[in-house]
Amino acid sequence: MHPARLWRPLGETGGSAPVNIQCRLCNHFCNIAPDETGLCGVRKNVGGKLFTLVHDKVAAANLDPVEKKPLYHFLPGTNTFSFGTAGCNLACSFCQNYSLSTTPRLTGNITGQLTRPERIVALAIESGAKSIAYTYSEPTVFFELMAETAELAIQHGLKNIMVSNGFQSPECLAELKDLIHACNIDLKAATESFYHTICNAHIRPVLRNLKTIRDMGWWLEVTTLLVPGENDSKDEIETLARFINDELGSDTPWHISRFHPTYKMQDHVATPLEALEQAAAIGKKAGLHYVYVGNIHGHEGRDTQCPTCGCTVIRRKSYTAAKNDYSHCPACKAHIAGVWSTNDLR
Repeated sequence: MHPARLWRPLGETGGSAPVNIQCRLCNHFCNIAPDETGLCGVRKNVGGKLFTLVHDKVAAANLDPVEKKPLYHFLPGTNTFSFGTAGCNLACSFCQNYSLSTTPRLTGNITGQLTRPERIVALAIESGAKSIAYTYSEPTVFFELMAETAELAIQHGLKNIMVSNGFQSPECLAELKDLIHACNIDLKAATESFYHTICNAHIRPVLRNLKTIRDMGWWLEVTTLLVPGENDSKDEIETLARFINDELGSDTPWHISRFHPTYKMQDHVATPLEALEQAAAIGKKAGLHYVYVGNIHGHEGRDTQCPTCGCTVIRRKSYTAAKNDYSHCPACKAHIAGVWSTNDLR
């Protein structure tokens, strides 16, 4: 165990009995009794103090194309050293990494290889990666490990990427402000009922955090997994598209991703290609310049078109972007929004 950050005692400390703790890491603000964990299963009240159980337990690590996060407008064609721990603060019925995210909460078992931030950064450098991605599970729940690794990564010239559900507390985002350079945030639906029933969360904190992230200056891309019969109505897609365009900006890339039956939603069908294409058309009609169809191999909806003249600026095969001058359209020379080199970053 490692001392956690972002918490406060509930009650008087110094007495004979340990007190409950309020975790301030995400918008659940869990009230954690002694010897219990929060909803994520990886933050525990021990003797009236909060500890993280995953500070040194990396459960998954790989070298990935940055496009796999997915980030299409951030250092394309480069690799990112990706890792995550067990645990998650949401409970999505369609989770594709449920064996990693749910095990601590459901069984109390926390797997992972003992690893320090120094080792993670060293592996990233050895691999030739240009960045480190905090991903696979929800990086909020391994905040301490992420923050320490990110700070060390910056010292060694690496950039930091967070792939998240966007349910952080305001305090958590403030702590990460100068450590993260880019993120992909899931905007899972446009309704509170979807977030509450299917994800055990709430939509308002996510919407608020998306606007905060925009204001903090991180490069932001948004992903929505389109689940048939749950969040794929025309009205809902229009609501999502308007929010991204009006509140986050028309240059914000939106990845509309195909759902595959898994975990508690194996009775649902995979998202039809026509539904993804129709959703992409709605996004573009709302004013978004960069709308992508995801989880469909070989589909041209993964290419980047110039919003001014329609010319294809970036062609993608699998998760690889063809080498090119990404910053301007080759036909009309219009600017293409993104972070195309490390020189574009602070």
